[in-house]
Amino acid sequence: MISYILTDIEGTTTPITFVHEVLFPFAYKRLPEFVKSFKNNPDVKKSLKETIETIAQEEHKTISEDEAIETLLSWIKSDRKHPALKALQGHIWQEGYESGAYTSDVYPDVLPNIKLWTKKGQKVGIYSSGSVQAQKLLFGHTPDGNMNQFLSDYFDTAVGGKKEDQSYTNIAKQLKLEAENIVFLSDIEAELVAAKKAGMQTVQLVRPGTAPSKLFPTCKDFDAVAEFIRRQSGH
Repeated sequence: MISYILTDIEGTTTPITFVHEVLFPFAYKRLPEFVKSFKNNPDVKKSLKETIETIAQEEHKTISEDEAIETLLSWIKSDRKHPALKALQGHIWQEGYESGAYTSDVYPDVLPNIKLWTKKGQKVGIYSSGSVQAQKLLFGHTPDGNMNQFLSDYFDTAVGGKKEDQSYTNIAKQLKLEAENIVFLSDIEAELVAAKKAGMQTVQLVRPGTAPSKLFPTCKDFDAVAEFIRRQSGH
């Protein structure tokens, strides 16, 4: 019986375009000035230090702070999931949300079903490659208000990569649940493969632009997911 719904964000609860056409460009434009303005902030200093250390390890050279900023910008372009970049993006996106520069885009079928599941006693958590901070910001600034009150847990790559089955085992252990009682929702087949290997139930969300998988049950939206869960639960 499914007692926990674990969901991806990009392409699942939220259009991919919001991340790539709103959040990433905002961070790219704001990052140089933000880093220079707040370079004495402990979090910013830490991110710069980690960036410089990464280049020293990977390219065997020492870079300046200005070169570190250029490196961070290149990582935004390549969508590198580096902790230093994710931390900075979280701070920059918070500015954007709080200033009203944008509101997060969440599919309209998401919140009603999350409310329904929580009312039934099922819990809903998030697993994304974006930082926990970024996840909470996104769900805290939706057109329907703050959705975080309906979410129980947040997981990022601190538990492991999303295409690694051990990550899903780690999540189940942290939740103190049997993996078979968790259903993982994602648009990415490789993530679903990993979750299934860990013993979770899996559903692919086929939003506009997503190619349907032949390996997993598919649903076009959260309404269809709710029906899938009802069938699996025998209701």
